[in-house]
Amino acid sequence: MDKNTRALICGSLAYDTIMVFPDRFQRHILPDQVHILNVAFLVPEMRREFGGCAGNIAYNYKLLGGEPVPMATVGDDFTEYARRFKELGITQQQLKWIPDAFTAQAFITTDLDDNQITAFHPGAMEHSHENHVRDVPDIAIGLVGPDGREAMLQHAREFHERGIPFIFDPGQAMPLFDGEEFKHFIRLARWVAVNDYECKLLVERTGWTVERIASEVEAFFVTRGGEGSEIHTPEGVSRIPVVQAEQIADPTGCGDAYRAGLLYGLIHELDLETTCRIASLMGSIKIAHRGTQNHHFTEAAFKSRFQAEFGYSF
Repeated sequence: MDKNTRALICGSLAYDTIMVFPDRFQRHILPDQVHILNVAFLVPEMRREFGGCAGNIAYNYKLLGGEPVPMATVGDDFTEYARRFKELGITQQQLKWIPDAFTAQAFITTDLDDNQITAFHPGAMEHSHENHVRDVPDIAIGLVGPDGREAMLQHAREFHERGIPFIFDPGQAMPLFDGEEFKHFIRLARWVAVNDYECKLLVERTGWTVERIASEVEAFFVTRGGEGSEIHTPEGVSRIPVVQAEQIADPTGCGDAYRAGLLYGLIHELDLETTCRIASLMGSIKIAHRGTQNHHFTEAAFKSRFQAEFGYSF
């Protein structure tokens, strides 16, 4: 019997509008005049990308041969994204359309120094608590990613009540919760995944050490950019080196690609080091492409590259 790889991925679906200002913000924003700030940036380069953590993770998990089930709320303008999901073979059964609302939108302006000014409109995401994990059948693993505050608390609780193991991935939602709430998430989750900055915040908010957080879960994954990633468990720490990328084109979405690799390894019950090596390779492939969902590969090609990078197959 085929293995159930249905992963319920709870988080945002969004459109990312990315604009490039061919100059430096600091030349146009006067520090002593910020109280009367009124500036306009000419952005001759602009592109619109499919995004949102649930969408990005689902896309990458699908590339690996998994069966992603994204759970999110979307607006009237989701038609183009829905068409893309259909072409990719990603189910839309757990997407709730909210009338008279926009799908979440991020408007990102980047200057020549890679500084960013971002405006985020949550739109339909503010209704994400209207979706329920308890209503979704035949799920083998889950992920609670950045989403509406009430929804994240609810999804974590319902995963736990149903006995479905899940990754807690707070990401950009870190400011929404206090220390006690983070402790609650950690105790409900099977695994926790953060980047190095989020790790520092999690330690600060909870008052727990990295070792204490790791003692509450099966594994606490911490990514550290070009320094690779770490696996913290009650038994100790393992360090996984970064996979050298073909080029550094765009780091946006690398964390989501990494998390798709975690889902794949965990659902296939691979050892944690192999799981993180898969995740690391996913991040390396993603960073070589602009946008969060513009890279492509076959399962066979991925496994071949994994063997070339690490000297063994999974």
